[in-house]
Amino acid sequence: MRNTLSTVIAGREMKVEFGDLGMLSNAAAFISYGDTVLLTNVNSSEEPREGVDFFPLSVEYEERLYSVGKIPGGFIKREGRPSEKAILHGRAVDRTIRPLFPKGYRNDVQVVCTVVSVEKDNLPEILAINAASTALMISSIPYTIPVAGVQVGLINGEFILNPNSEQRKESLLDLTVCATKEKVMMIEAGGNEIDEDTMIKAIKFGFDGCQDIISFQEEARAKFGKEKDIPVLFKVNEELEKDVMDFASDMVKKAMYITDKDQRNEAMDDVNEKVFANFQEKYEGQEGSIKEVLYNMQKSVVREMLLKDKRRPDGRAFDQIRKITCEVDVLPRTHGTGLFTRGLTQVMTVATLGSVSEIQILDGVGEEESKRYMHHYNFPAYSVGEVRPLRGPGRREIGHGALAERALEPLIPSEEEFPYTIRLVSEVLSSNGSTSQASVCGSTLALLDAGVPIKRPAAGIAMGLITSEDLKEEEVLTDIQGIEDFFGDMDFKVAGTEVGITSIQVDTKLKGLSFNVVETAIKNARDARVYIIGKINECIPGPKKEVSVFAPKTSIIKINPDKIREVIGAGGKVINKIIEDTGVKIDIKEDGTVFVSSTDHDGVNKAISIIEGLTKEVQVGEVYLGKVTKITTFGAFVEVLPNKEGLVHISKLAKERVNKVEDVVSVGDEILVKVTEIDQQGRVNLSRKDALPEKEEENN
Repeated sequence: MRNTLSTVIAGREMKVEFGDLGMLSNAAAFISYGDTVLLTNVNSSEEPREGVDFFPLSVEYEERLYSVGKIPGGFIKREGRPSEKAILHGRAVDRTIRPLFPKGYRNDVQVVCTVVSVEKDNLPEILAINAASTALMISSIPYTIPVAGVQVGLINGEFILNPNSEQRKESLLDLTVCATKEKVMMIEAGGNEIDEDTMIKAIKFGFDGCQDIISFQEEARAKFGKEKDIPVLFKVNEELEKDVMDFASDMVKKAMYITDKDQRNEAMDDVNEKVFANFQEKYEGQEGSIKEVLYNMQKSVVREMLLKDKRRPDGRAFDQIRKITCEVDVLPRTHGTGLFTRGLTQVMTVATLGSVSEIQILDGVGEEESKRYMHHYNFPAYSVGEVRPLRGPGRREIGHGALAERALEPLIPSEEEFPYTIRLVSEVLSSNGSTSQASVCGSTLALLDAGVPIKRPAAGIAMGLITSEDLKEEEVLTDIQGIEDFFGDMDFKVAGTEVGITSIQVDTKLKGLSFNVVETAIKNARDARVYIIGKINECIPGPKKEVSVFAPKTSIIKINPDKIREVIGAGGKVINKIIEDTGVKIDIKEDGTVFVSSTDHDGVNKAISIIEGLTKEVQVGEVYLGKVTKITTFGAFVEVLPNKEGLVHISKLAKERVNKVEDVVSVGDEILVKVTEIDQQGRVNLSRKDALPEKEEENN
């Protein structure tokens, strides 16, 4: 039997159906919002995984192109590895639900959200958050705190809950808020320079919008939920914990209070070596438990340092930013480079300008089909002084690249203002906290160095949080470094300009954040952002006036859309000849916009001249220097524009009477002619007589 439960959210039905679906899964359900439907399956292992010191949760977001009536592109014609968008959506679900599982839970859990139907008004990625939590709530997996997600838009000063497709196009804000009954769990935001007060109000609006969905999940759990399993939670042997703490407590505290990062790490390596050597025989085979105790000891020292001593590991004030340096024009032949250093975090971003034909084509279930501006992020092992195989970008790299891309996207000039495809690549050279936001700063430098007329410079900063065990004490930190991120409770990234916020991403290890923390982080981030932008302006006060000589020159002309066929020619014969003769790239849009690009500026000018000649209309009253193409007894045919000719009647060849056309002109002659008429059939009548200079007329 299939069980069904529904509610109404923002005027649309949200429904869950389960019971006779995916019968072998712990829980499987069709969860729909309007006509957008996800099949969500959740399962867990029967026993904890041995030898791991983390919760092995995997979230898969699977897009099926049949959901939007598409057949996959390419030769194979089936879905392959997840798209970057799908990876980002899966990460958003993971970051939202992970902190809500019991601490110490080590069973493998898999959540699979399969997109099976998409209605453009209802985003599947938002539904996936609600689907995952709902399926987990009705399962026997020990997940008991429901979390909901909504999207918030902003149109004409009004907040919109789960805006439809048309509203999203008008909205100045693209905000996802995930919340439990009491706390904010996750935030993803992109905005057109939204001021801090408006953003805080939008987050509160989204929090309120989550509450009906949470009630819906609680009702589903109460009516149809399975009995929850009693979790087997990892706990360190009490005797082992006491022995290690008695032996190493003073050493750990002394090491962790060292300000210099390298010296602190060396001291902790020495502590670890002594601890393992001392307990090698007594606790053989329990190295994982010893590591757990040492981790908790370090975490405890850092919290005591911050909450009681009011001191950060490197000695900074809570709102103090590390030393910043900015450089541009770092590489000789790239189109633009920016090197941004903040403390021991260093990112080099390289900008590349291409023709508009080099846009990225997207094959997915979303509304976006192409991208003209791209940002990619690389995080090699050497950036943290480690040795690992070099592989393709993982989920983290894709996520950080997308975050920096979102931060700068509202500032990128339109195609008409700057007719280029833009790609940024951020190379993390050194990592000690917040490389994603350092890449925002490095990208701003690179764009300005490349001559991209961005709206305003942007910068990003990561805020952190340290709380007491009872959550009664909390301190928000500006510009967190690695140790504060590793042992802290929050990574709150905010990017934007002096005017407002362009992106936010928030993760937490706690079961949610208070509004006091959210508000403090957003407001303190503004002060930090403005300070960093000042440093950027000192380095490069505005975009370079010219793009690099190594970048293509791109020019735009507008032609009558009816003339496009004349530029292309039969089978592309004409346009290919122009490209061959000039060495340019030519892109033509349906509205008649023509983009011509090449590193050879003379070639661009020549190609434009040819295209203008092909598409220019003959105008009555205009004088042209034409070429005689044919002679007849009654006159001469003259080509006045490419592929456009008219007739000079014998009576119009000269002021005096002309007996033979050959007496005045020959085939191949270039003569001045004036357009006297274009008849109803489009035939062009020309006059040499009316185009002759006065002196020549008098001489004749």
